[in-house]
Amino acid sequence: MASKSHFYLNTLFFLLLSIFCLKSSSWSLLDTERDYSRWVSWNVNNHQKRAMLMAKSTVQTPGADGKFVLDGKLRQAEMNSVRVTVSQDGTGDFKTITEATNSIPPYNTRRVIIAIKPGVYREKIFIPRTMPFVTFLGDSSEPPTITGNDTASVSGKDGKPLRTYQSATVAVDANYFVAISMKFENTAPHVIGTKQGQAVALRISGTKAAFYNCSFYGNQDTLYDHKGLHYFNNCFIQGSVDFIFGSGRSFYENCHLNSIAKKVASLTAQKRSNSSLASGFSFKDSTITGSGLIYLGRAWGDYSRVIFSYTFMDKIILPQGWNDWGDQRRDSRVYYGEYQCTGPGANLTGRVAWARVLTDEEARPFIGTYYVEGDTWLISPENLSSPAFKSLMHPGTNI
Repeated sequence: MASKSHFYLNTLFFLLLSIFCLKSSSWSLLDTERDYSRWVSWNVNNHQKRAMLMAKSTVQTPGADGKFVLDGKLRQAEMNSVRVTVSQDGTGDFKTITEATNSIPPYNTRRVIIAIKPGVYREKIFIPRTMPFVTFLGDSSEPPTITGNDTASVSGKDGKPLRTYQSATVAVDANYFVAISMKFENTAPHVIGTKQGQAVALRISGTKAAFYNCSFYGNQDTLYDHKGLHYFNNCFIQGSVDFIFGSGRSFYENCHLNSIAKKVASLTAQKRSNSSLASGFSFKDSTITGSGLIYLGRAWGDYSRVIFSYTFMDKIILPQGWNDWGDQRRDSRVYYGEYQCTGPGANLTGRVAWARVLTDEEARPFIGTYYVEGDTWLISPENLSSPAFKSLMHPGTNI
């Protein structure tokens, strides 16, 4: 009897344990789905709130034609802009870009436009936080090139490896940086199987930065979109492994993303590390081409967020589309979305189950410059020369 009772008790215990596990699994799935639904609702609601606040602000403080409402620091800087030139032949104010940036006083409050003549500038440039409102202006017909070849493994002045962060040819810590018609380059090759081959062409760590008609050339980790609000328009970005990476909240519009991967690699590695961090990459009206086989993104951070909308994807895109970097716990946390993309690589048949095909409502927060709060700081080259913008800078005057 004791043996039979023991058997029945064990059977009952395992039955109850199985029921509990099934319920726990169901609860876990329900919790995950609830979290996702809440996240989607937050994005949509947050976008709607921002749109309402912007409309209210525009009514209360109208700018030119009731559209521009620039933040105070930026407006003041643009009203008092200065311009210097850099030319290697000595016909400008400076021969090197470094000389030009060194001439800017600390805690600058004026827009400093550095007009850079065509040429190859072999310089390692750093724009510190104390140097906001700097513009690199190149020649659209022959953009100047700033080039270097540092990698994460190269020793710095202290004898220690530079690491990825300091490998950048151009590094910008300052806010309100603008680059127009510039070429940023890191020529260090990516050797498959080696470590510390990260070689950044440009690192942008300041907020409210914009890049127009620029190109970024590199291999591993070409563009370090580190942190802050950023806008890229009509830019060419080339690399092999994770060639757009970081924690930035950035909007890429009408950009050409070109892979030079030899085998399997990833286009993006976005590092959103917690669910409350407002970061992520949004690509709209862009083109993906090149060599190798690539993922659209892999989850550098637990809550990595990348969205592609209206983008042409060539056949180099792997059917799975996305990669969790070997951590399946991230499958329920990342936010990888696609919206009305085209091309052979946009076929959704083989996509991972945790990728999102966005609805119109879900995509809306990510498909305009409002995603990076651009209405208060974004100044396109066209606006800089428009009468409406000038009248905003100098109210009541005609210039």
